[in-house]
Amino acid sequence: MRRYFGRKLLIYGLTFVVAVTINWMIPRFMPGDPVASMLARARVSQPEAVEAMRAYYTSLFGFDQPVWQQYLGFWGALLRGDFGISIWVFPTPVSTVIMGAVPYTLALMIPSVLLSWVVGNRLGAYAARRKLLDNTVLPVGYVLTATPYMWLAVLLAWGFGVILGWFPVAGGYSFSTRPNWSLDFVLDLLHHWALPFASLFLVALGGWAIGMRNMIIYELESDYANYLSALGAPQRLIRRYAFRNAVLPQITGLALQLGVLVAGALVTEIVFSYPGLGSLILKAIQNQDFFLLQGTFLFIVLGVLVANFVIDIVYVVVDPRTRAGMAGATA
Repeated sequence: MRRYFGRKLLIYGLTFVVAVTINWMIPRFMPGDPVASMLARARVSQPEAVEAMRAYYTSLFGFDQPVWQQYLGFWGALLRGDFGISIWVFPTPVSTVIMGAVPYTLALMIPSVLLSWVVGNRLGAYAARRKLLDNTVLPVGYVLTATPYMWLAVLLAWGFGVILGWFPVAGGYSFSTRPNWSLDFVLDLLHHWALPFASLFLVALGGWAIGMRNMIIYELESDYANYLSALGAPQRLIRRYAFRNAVLPQITGLALQLGVLVAGALVTEIVFSYPGLGSLILKAIQNQDFFLLQGTFLFIVLGVLVANFVIDIVYVVVDPRTRAGMAGATA
């Protein structure tokens, strides 16, 4: 088992190096000049002052260095935990800007991913053995899983926010309030959180329900299920074994779909102007903020890699065949 996890760590480490390198390269291929964007916002008209500020910002952000030196300097700063200074909200450190947005993104991602996976698997398992529920879950599931996150978010914002007026359509909390630990503020946070969460939850729910429904039907028609039925085993016991075997591919699917879910969360945040990492990426692109874009992408890459590693561990714990295979390999 130690060799297995050591190999996994090596793979994740190489993936991290490649992802960080691509993360460093992408902003530098973007059109536009970030220093010119800062000077435009500063509204300095004197040519001498403009040149002095350009030289200062170019040196400060390291743009006057060769590309290879910028790359090595990026890794050195990364190992020190320094993500640079944001161009958009200069001179705030990138880490400070990101930490202000991370709680909002996690508050959307964690509940929507876990609840859609649990509810979708249960719903699909029930639909596999109830014809009436199957006739409802299957078409609704196909519609939901084929719906783009952004499109559903727009529909929810228009229907429940604009037409009915039940929920706000922008922001993480009301603009008239200040963040505090009061119950009113927490309820206001939940009020703004409901529609972005619903859009992520519903789209993911359909895919998990369809996948589990198909896997349960496959397991109930397998040889071991027919053998247990011929022996007179209770149907409840057979369904329990079928569910345990069917949930294993769903765990693997969770790891594979995590990147798609993260992308959906970022797009949903932009639709609702939710103050998470998605909104930061949009602001960084609009302001040619290399450092904020790099820091945000890096946090997302780290989060996806860590989540996939945790899912690998969970898969080993849940599936006894994996543990037996690793024990046989070490023996």
